[in-house]
Order: sequence, then C-alpha cells, then structure tokens
Amino acid sequence: MLTHENIVADAVGFIRNTESTFAPLTSDIAISYLPMAHMFERVVQTVVYHSGAKVGFFQGDVRLLTDDMKTLRPTVFPTVPRLLNRIYDKIQSGAQTPFKKRLLEFAVARKFSEVKQGIIRNDSVWDKYIFKKVQDTMGGRVRVMVTAAAPISEDILFFLRAALGCQIFEAYGQTECAAGCTFTTPGDWKAGHVGAPLPCNLVKLVDVPDMNYFVSNGEGEVCIKGTNVFKGYLKDPEKTAETLDSDGWLHTGDIGKWLSNGTLKIFDRKKNIFKLAQGEYIAPEKIENVYVRSSPVAQVFVHGDSLKSCLVGIIIPDPEILPDFAAKIGLNGSYDELCKNKAIKTAILQDMNKLGKEAGLKSFEQVKDIYVHSEMMTVENGFLTPTFKAKRAEVVNHFKSHIDNLYKNLNE
Repeated sequence: MLTHENIVADAVGFIRNTESTFAPLTSDIAISYLPMAHMFERVVQTVVYHSGAKVGFFQGDVRLLTDDMKTLRPTVFPTVPRLLNRIYDKIQSGAQTPFKKRLLEFAVARKFSEVKQGIIRNDSVWDKYIFKKVQDTMGGRVRVMVTAAAPISEDILFFLRAALGCQIFEAYGQTECAAGCTFTTPGDWKAGHVGAPLPCNLVKLVDVPDMNYFVSNGEGEVCIKGTNVFKGYLKDPEKTAETLDSDGWLHTGDIGKWLSNGTLKIFDRKKNIFKLAQGEYIAPEKIENVYVRSSPVAQVFVHGDSLKSCLVGIIIPDPEILPDFAAKIGLNGSYDELCKNKAIKTAILQDMNKLGKEAGLKSFEQVKDIYVHSEMMTVENGFLTPTFKAKRAEVVNHFKSHIDNLYKNLNE
C-alpha cells in the first residue's frame, strides 16, 4: 500500500538531490516507455508534471522507441540498464576496424576527462564527428538520464556519460519505498558508487550472519525508513511483518556497504540466494549482471540446484548482435538456426566465463553449461515482472527439461 504522500516524498527528494544539475524547465519533455506499474516511472512523471513540463508517451512497442524519440526529441529520459546496454553495444559495433576502435577509445577518453571536471556538453569536436549519430537517434536534446531498476556496469555508465554528452544519474530503491532510496550526485565518479540517501529517508545496515556480513565491517542488509516507505502489503500481514520491522524499517533484501565518502554500494543480494550441494551460497542476480555484459547476450538466467555442485544458465541472444558475433567465428544462418548451433553455444559460454573471471566471480559462481533459447522473456509471456525482473519460479518450471538435460550432460 503506497500512498500519495510516499510518492511525493520521493519526488521532493529527487528534486533536492539533483537541483544543481536538473532544475526542471517548462520546456522539458520526458519520454515515458516504462510500464506505469514501474514506481520509478511514476516518481519521474510526478517531478516533471510538478515542474510544468511535458511527458510524451511511446507507441507501446519498445522496438519503435528510437522512432518515438526522434519524434518527441525528449530532454529527460528515465531508463533501465537493459536499454543503456543496447545503446553501448550499438556504439561499439559501429567501430568495425582497429583504427575506428582506437579512435572511439580516444574520443571517449577525451570526453570523459571533461566529465570528471564537471563539463557536460555535446558540442565538442568529438561529438560532431564521433557521437552525433547516436545522440541524434535519441532526439538530439537529451540533457538528463536516470537509470534504475537494476545495476549498470561501471564501465558502460562512464562510457555513456562521455558519449551521450548528458548527465546520467543512477538511482537505487524498490517499489516498497516508492522507488527511490539513494541517488548519485554530480561529480560522483568513483567506482561502485550507488549514491547517498535521499533527503526523505534514513538508511542503515543490519547484520546478516548466514552470509558473513556484519555491520562492524561496514556491511549488511540495507534497511530504509522515512516518509517514502510504504504502509504494508494489501491484506497480507504476514508478508508485511517479514518486510517491515516493529520500528518501521523496510528490510530490502539487498546487501550493501558504506564507502569512505559516505556513499552506499550494493554488491550482493539476500533474497533469491540458494545453496549448492557443497554449501556455497549463490546470489544469481549478481552473476546475471556480469554475464549480460557479453555482447551477444540479451537475457540471461542463472540456476542452481541444492543437490548439484554447479550452476547452469538459460541464454537468449540479441537478434541484432548474434549474426555479427557468429560471422566472426565463421558461422551464418537465421537467428533460430544460430541459436541451435553448438559452436555458437560454446562461443557464448566462453565469452561469459571470460567476463566472469574478469569480474572476480569464483569458480563455483561460473555457469558450467547453458541452453540457448530464441524467444525473449517478457512481461507478456509471464517470465518477467512489470519491473523487468525474472519470475524465477516460472522460468525454472518452463525450462525444467532443458535444465535437467544440462545437469545430465555434466554428469551431475
């Protein structure tokens, strides 16, 4: 049960936290493409309407979002990492030759050196000759982007802040606290920052002994208290009691740590964890956030069985990236044909494990085999929530036979 007061509290916190960079203007246009069940979208729209600005709505098909942005030419763009990852991939895929790759890297380095000095612009020589095309696909006027709903890679965030020539904030929270809990601030360039608490709430950490996280070490489960926190789940007092304690603190299920500058970093998940046969705790969402950075991967689902000693995964390749990825290893064919090709599976698995190693995943956190599926997981087919998170039980049930075969082939 979220009240109007909860949403207004977060909207006020958002404005206060960003007013030095994002003072909404009556000439601003925000583009709305996230579902209205997405509380983050509700908060952003509240800010925009309160400021007398406009909201433009997409056609209802994410595949046509680029056309909508060219028409609406938004200045404010609330988004999610999945879309930013696709923008990043498109920019990278455009640099086909070694010369173009080096030129892109140099241009990003030059632009980001300005960003670190607080200079946000899209009129440099690098914008004119390197980044204008991608900026134009977004309407050419975006000045503020806010990403939320899931973590975004530090490297991708830094790259896009330079390439898109606009301020990109990262927000953290959940529906139960009216979307927002912490928010990055201008000049917050260090790795791992999630941001400082919004003015409308308090944040603390509590011990999670089972996972060896203790407040004495500056680590623990993130708890939130304030006017943005919901009143409880409708007609579900038992679940409410599990989430809200007697003092009114919302227990998020996320594991965070305080950094030396007072900002909060989220690095693990208490909910959705499971044990493998040898007793190792697994946080699948953390692993999925690493693997989804693999260029041919659009969606990834990591699964582990408590009777098994390793992880397996379900992969849905990106239809736009897969053909080029396949061509580099001498393969061609339709999207469906490539998804069934064992060599493609091997190449994707190798790329995922390479990224996992670079990200510091332990051996037992790496998937040992994958099933490549050709149909996207969506809200409509029942695999995703309205906030684009996997419905884990439904996904496992649907792919049970494939998961069983993966373990069988691994002799597990």
